[in-house]
Amino acid sequence: MTTPHIEGYCDPRFSAVEKQFIQAIASGFDTGASVAIEYQGEMVVNLWGGLKKQGSDELWVEDTLVNIYSTTKAIIATCILMLIDEGKLDIDRPVSDYWPEYGCEGKENTKVCDFLCHRAGMHGIRGGVPHYDFRDWTAWTDALASQAPLRAPGTSQGYHALTFGWLAGEIIRRVDGRSVGQYVAEEIAQPFGLDLKIGLEDSDISRCADISQDVRPGGWLMTAIAMTPDFLLSEQLRKLKAFLRTDDFKVAFAMRSSDANEVNSDEWRKAEVPSANGHSTASALAKLFGILSTGCERDGKRLMTKSTLDFGLQPLSEGPDTVLFNEAIRYGVGFDLGLGMTTIGRDKHPARIFGHCGIGGSVAFGDPERGVGYAFLCNRMHKPRELYQTSNALTRAVFDITG
Repeated sequence: MTTPHIEGYCDPRFSAVEKQFIQAIASGFDTGASVAIEYQGEMVVNLWGGLKKQGSDELWVEDTLVNIYSTTKAIIATCILMLIDEGKLDIDRPVSDYWPEYGCEGKENTKVCDFLCHRAGMHGIRGGVPHYDFRDWTAWTDALASQAPLRAPGTSQGYHALTFGWLAGEIIRRVDGRSVGQYVAEEIAQPFGLDLKIGLEDSDISRCADISQDVRPGGWLMTAIAMTPDFLLSEQLRKLKAFLRTDDFKVAFAMRSSDANEVNSDEWRKAEVPSANGHSTASALAKLFGILSTGCERDGKRLMTKSTLDFGLQPLSEGPDTVLFNEAIRYGVGFDLGLGMTTIGRDKHPARIFGHCGIGGSVAFGDPERGVGYAFLCNRMHKPRELYQTSNALTRAVFDITG
């Protein structure tokens, strides 16, 4: 191990978190990262370290921004709950009540809640991901509005990895009149002093950490499992085999390009893709979830009533998820309840927590019972078996400390 570049603050009570974070950077497992924790209204951990870009000598600093991928969905969930709290949105109403053009091609009875818990049958775009500019919001939403669903709406859960943001985001735009990025800036980020954004300005680009992606293993093992008779497989592998015979994962996680650097481009960073391209610091997300976990108010300003948040944390769907390995992932109003996505094949987190993870390794959640807001962000996307390894180690330390 080398001596890592680590800065920030850690309350001595949370020294185990600091130890795990230093180890992740010092070992070279993570290139650059940040972790922040609010506990009962106090920021007790705010650490950052490592490099902004693999192979460079530019240090990750306090205001470094990084793409948080699907952790952005937790911000959208917060926006949706705020609109519910204001009485502007009823998620049990048909989508077409708010977005008339959507009510066609078998989607007429889709409810807003189907978007929020991944039961709309719209986990991908028919014919593959088009080559639209990511900044052309209308092109993406029109494509989704005009197509037939991939599965009958409301009948099954299938994670809407990329499409969630345009679907839920268009509901926000239709109800409020502002784009998602503008709503987040004016109703969440600016009032509460949070350094998080969906759609960056020119002045933000220099603060961004670049995402690097580890080489993924070949698919020969998956092919072998798919061809093996059921009686030779364990129950877990039979479940995996059934999953592999669907195209849902491939469709849901398809991107416009095979270029791994697309997520580091100015086009991607300046666009509003509310399922996958929010940018933030760990301290901003920890504070957001800290506010949500301690009554939803801070310094005389309120995000929503606690009863509205409680409504948002009731399960709307509990799997099996046809995109995520047929796992029993639980969704409330946009939130992953229990962070089941981070623990597929591993020990589960407490069911009481809510938030979202991102495929780059970022995780953010709240714990209302303990008054915790947590966020871990990084810029190295690990292989599937190593994904969330650092965050899971950090959260185990947090749970040990807070009970």
